Amino acid sequence: MIKNYFGLAETPFARYVPPANLYRSQAWQELSARLDHIVKSRTLGIITGEVGAGKSTAVRALASRLDAIRFPFIYIADSSLEPRSFYREVLSQLGVAPAFYQRDAQRQFNHVLLDAYENQGKQPVLVIDEAHLLSASMLSEMRFLGNFQFDSLSPFALILVGQPELRATLRLRAFEPLRQRVGVRYHLGGLDEEETKAYVEHILKQAGAKRPLFSDSAISQIYSMSRGIPRVINNLCTDCLLDVMSQGGQLVDLANVQRAHLDIEQL
Repeated sequence: MIKNYFGLAETPFARYVPPANLYRSQAWQELSARLDHIVKSRTLGIITGEVGAGKSTAVRALASRLDAIRFPFIYIADSSLEPRSFYREVLSQLGVAPAFYQRDAQRQFNHVLLDAYENQGKQPVLVIDEAHLLSASMLSEMRFLGNFQFDSLSPFALILVGQPELRATLRLRAFEPLRQRVGVRYHLGGLDEEETKAYVEHILKQAGAKRPLFSDSAISQIYSMSRGIPRVINNLCTDCLLDVMSQGGQLVDLANVQRAHLDIEQL
């Protein structure tokens, strides 16, 4: 509907964007560099950010640029994850039938990952998303994952991705041993106002727009209301375009943004 009304090739502000078409802000580039370093150094990384800031999208982009044969990519997003289910899930994604008991599955996990690294030239990349929801037992288990050959070798990279409260949790004394193992930390914030404008223009250009669809005042207001969080920007921009259509207009102005924001706030 939006695509046809504005004469676009694609519907803008969609939930899924191919990695090649992503907007790369300065913070995005810094996060990408850190993710690459986590993989290269086979370390533990903690990535945090507000809901909708683009953490999971950055991880998806990381997976797309890795050699799938050399870097088997294991992605887990399970708020009820416990040590036994973690080992079983990793082994299953690696194509190995997991042992039933946790201790057996843990030994199997160690053997399979070490063998993959030493004998097959493979370095698994493990990503646990929504890590701020992990139980204390699962977080405590994380510190044992790197105990290969008395810490002289880690055959895989581990990335914990979550909301800001993950950092607060790891500051608790009980998780000091895990925090000491963290090799890379990064917090992904929102875009600034200039980047928000560039982000909106980038998405519209990718969708095939030949002219501006948002006034400068509209984008400034969108930035203020969204705090520069891409997912919120996407939702607001979509509602703004729908509001313009309902008014028979062609350019999003301040009034469209205010009406769109009011509709969202009333949900």
